[in-house]
Amino acid sequence: MTLFITQLHKELVSCVGWTTADELYSCSEDHQILKWNLLTNETTLVVRLPEDIYPVDLHWFPKTAGGKKQNQSEIFVLTSTDGKLHLASKLGRIEKSVEAHKGAVLAGRWNFDGTALITAGEDGQIKIWSKSGMLRSTLASQGSPVYSVAWGPDSDRILYTSGRQLVIKPLQPSAKVTQWKAHDGLVLKVDWNSVNDLILSGGEDCKYKVWDSFGRLLYSSSSHDYPITSLSWAPDGEVFSVGSFNTLRLCDKTGWSYALEKPNTGSVFSLAWSADGTQLAGACGNGHVIFAHVVEQHWEWKNFMITLTKRRTMQVRNVMNDAVDMLEFRDRVIKASLAYGHLVVATSLQCYVYKNWNTPLIFDLKEGTVSLILQAEKHFLLVDGAGLYIFSYEGRFISSPKFPGMRPDILNAQGVSLSNDIVAIRDKSDEKVVFLFDTLTGKALGDGKPLTHKLEVVEVALDQCGPSTKRKIALIDKNRDLHLTSVRHLGRDPKICKIGSMVHNMVWNDTANILCGVQDSQLTVWYYPSVVFVDKDLLPKTLYIKDGSEFNRTPRILSFVGTKVTLRQGDGSLIYSSVLPYPALLHEYSTSARWEDALRLCRFAKARHLPISLYVLLSVPMKTLLFLHIVFLPRVQYINYIKERPSKESSLAHMLLFSGQVQEAEATLLQAGLTYQAIQVNIDLFNWERALELAVKHKTHVDTVLAYRQKFLEKFGRKETNKRFLQYAEGVEVDWEKIQGKIESELSKEREKAGNTSVRSSAASRR
Repeated sequence: MTLFITQLHKELVSCVGWTTADELYSCSEDHQILKWNLLTNETTLVVRLPEDIYPVDLHWFPKTAGGKKQNQSEIFVLTSTDGKLHLASKLGRIEKSVEAHKGAVLAGRWNFDGTALITAGEDGQIKIWSKSGMLRSTLASQGSPVYSVAWGPDSDRILYTSGRQLVIKPLQPSAKVTQWKAHDGLVLKVDWNSVNDLILSGGEDCKYKVWDSFGRLLYSSSSHDYPITSLSWAPDGEVFSVGSFNTLRLCDKTGWSYALEKPNTGSVFSLAWSADGTQLAGACGNGHVIFAHVVEQHWEWKNFMITLTKRRTMQVRNVMNDAVDMLEFRDRVIKASLAYGHLVVATSLQCYVYKNWNTPLIFDLKEGTVSLILQAEKHFLLVDGAGLYIFSYEGRFISSPKFPGMRPDILNAQGVSLSNDIVAIRDKSDEKVVFLFDTLTGKALGDGKPLTHKLEVVEVALDQCGPSTKRKIALIDKNRDLHLTSVRHLGRDPKICKIGSMVHNMVWNDTANILCGVQDSQLTVWYYPSVVFVDKDLLPKTLYIKDGSEFNRTPRILSFVGTKVTLRQGDGSLIYSSVLPYPALLHEYSTSARWEDALRLCRFAKARHLPISLYVLLSVPMKTLLFLHIVFLPRVQYINYIKERPSKESSLAHMLLFSGQVQEAEATLLQAGLTYQAIQVNIDLFNWERALELAVKHKTHVDTVLAYRQKFLEKFGRKETNKRFLQYAEGVEVDWEKIQGKIESELSKEREKAGNTSVRSSAASRR
């Protein structure tokens, strides 16, 4: 973090606010409002306020979605010690002044869409105003001053201070209020980030703390020398800043500190981030305005390490040969991402795509506030305040997925996932819903129906390898359960299977569909998570679990490249862990149908999980079933039974049955005209009523169902009580010889049909 300090005010600077990424307004007790242009380094006097107006807080009207400005976005709210709120224009003209509170108005904040304004005062009241300054309601009233307020991410809740406590109050009058003790002294400042839904608080006990929106403490700092007088989230929610007397600190969202500066500025009373999250401004007690720029960010991929050394300069180091390249940019770097052999850099005006370090591909950006970059093997995704865009690595625009009510400004890496063919986006307004889009067209998959989970989803991740038809998505819900489901489910309700619990975060491997996650306090690797769709009892046999004793706090996985897992611990330190290379090789062999190599690898590795993974990988291609002698005998016997089925349709249906997909198996048999087989499947599963229903509907094998039912009841010494079976038993005679004859006839027809199909296929191939 680099600092630039300047003093043009003669008295205490109480508040600052950015109009654009390079233009700042500051207000001081010398009654001046100054405008700072960081591009030209010019500072101009906007207006000199009346002598009776001492400003306390300033907040600009937010930009609307799409980045287009309304007329009102040129105004800001200014609160003052005389109990008034002022709506002022960009030129400094006071458009309207309203008597708002008795005593000073300590805070004033627009909500995220600009439809409402909230103020808090020394009189202990919190009031909501329309955007034109008309009083709507008094939300709360208490005996002590309210020093700070913040809107919730959806603008439906308010966070405010109440002595040593924090209070979250919904706007609905009957909704439950959340209140908890936050500090040992008065709480002076709060902030609530709309992207990560985390809360910051700072108080007279000289500590800053991070909370979730339920009031659970996630981080508490050590005690500083002086009270925490200001704090602010960066727009993307990845970092935040904290101000105190002669102190400015930059912190990660989990709480640990990146950088500490000790400027001679007095107390920092207000902090504000620019819209692109690269610059920070602070209002200081001795008349200074402090500017800070975030530098020394790092990105790693395989043997390359990239560092942002200055605002417009990156250093690329190849750790294999220690070669160094310097990348210069025309404008300051806002966001960057390094993966799949490409570096993508977004500046305030352009996007740079590097495959080699000499000749980047460059194209212009519509907005200079890129908040997220995600990469897949074939293309990458950019998110800014206007929308979400997918580009190829050649710079060609591909698509821009969107859905009603989408708010690009709050999208983050946990709520968006990208693969070569699909984009998944969690709906913030209903977090149980995940929208799925085709990357090439930007249109919703299939019938446009989104994926809906039974609980709120906190993280989504698409696997990166294999064909689009087999794409899987992993979900972590609010109970921290990890689920897996298929993306393309052909119009049926998707089968969502739980594969883990107490999972804090997850990452797919970049070259194989292997999933890695932090589960409770340990590192867990699902070598073949899709086994849950075949036989969930095999899932534990495909896991690799690494003890978490080397982790000091719950770590967060940053990447899973090749066999290396990179994790960030709770104290900010990076640690690396490795997984066995054999499962990834096994995935590669199965993808290219190199079954002999796969079997040879299993025999060589002699690892417990490899034969099981091979078994699962081979369970679909029927030609490879001869290798299955290396796994459990009962399953091998059933697979051999499947292999001996007289027709391809019958084999496919029993394979579906083996995977637990009963309805799909039955539908496959009925579609192929194998009615008896469909009935027999339900008999074998003791689905007696369904078996009888099929027999009656197709007018065949009613006696077969009754015969097996009678045999089942006799074995357990029971009498028939089902009215439907009693009804049909009166008019149908059970003759086992006749039934066996019908069954043999059905199987002969099936074999004959399969043989004719095989002959026709052979003749067609010869032609």
